[in-house]
Amino acid sequence: MVTLAAALAIVAFGPLAPPGFAAAPTGPPDSTAAHRREVEAWRQKRLERLRADDGWLTVVGLHWLKPGPTSFGAAAGNDLILPGSGTPPRAGVLTLDAATGRVTVEAATGVTLGLRGKPVTRAILTTDASGRTPDILTLGTITLQIIDRGGRLGVRVKDAHSEARRSFKGLKWYPIKPELRVRARLVRHTKPTTLDVPSIIGVTEAMPSPGIVEFQIEGKTQRLTPVLEPGEDRLFFIFKDATSGRTTYGAGRFLYADPPPRDDGEMVLDFNEAYSPPCAFTAYATCPMPPPENRLSVPVEAGELAPSH
Repeated sequence: MVTLAAALAIVAFGPLAPPGFAAAPTGPPDSTAAHRREVEAWRQKRLERLRADDGWLTVVGLHWLKPGPTSFGAAAGNDLILPGSGTPPRAGVLTLDAATGRVTVEAATGVTLGLRGKPVTRAILTTDASGRTPDILTLGTITLQIIDRGGRLGVRVKDAHSEARRSFKGLKWYPIKPELRVRARLVRHTKPTTLDVPSIIGVTEAMPSPGIVEFQIEGKTQRLTPVLEPGEDRLFFIFKDATSGRTTYGAGRFLYADPPPRDDGEMVLDFNEAYSPPCAFTAYATCPMPPPENRLSVPVEAGELAPSH
């Protein structure tokens, strides 16, 4: 671990590591306080997103579709049984066309579903394939959306009144550590490259990767391989470290970082903003898992701690 004296020396005199590998933010005397305010603001937004009406705490189900009709409603005889005291016994039918991959919804007689702010009785639904925002069907406090995982289509069910949301006690974090806001360098691939990213549901996705990011923790060079999500330019890191399954979520954590602003590849990784994936809060998420390239042997004692539930 970095001692207090070492951390203060870094802030006062600049990086102790080789060029491109600073162990702490540098700048004017108040830079540490500014960093703390920045991280605290980010954590508050993280908490707000999690607690939102459509946040991960509201996810109560995931039903994989088969070709043909899937009935949904509150009654036990439906293929997809929905929660909610006001949910109709039979609310409608989702139909997957195997030939086209399209999913059509048709409301049951006397039931009105909401879609794009308007009432509908029949519609073709957009999935979240290729990073698109899926159509969201509303039925009281319940929402349904179609997700696409490697060509496998499913219905994600959310309930704004879920037990997980109502009983949520908040998040826990490591103390903010300036020494774990590190300078790093992106070593770009010389040709287009993808990284095979496994998921908790057994589907592996090849995601574009711009290169390998090198940085130092406790004086030792570490490497992580980021990926790019559809429509995004921020680097996405899915990683495990020696804290995983001990103080942090066992399956790993997520971290985003801005790409290097210059051709020299220098950038910043702030592990104080590392956080647990959705599957830490619901059994119905389809989280990507850390590939072998992103499993660090050192502890990264910063960021979000494992949920207490």
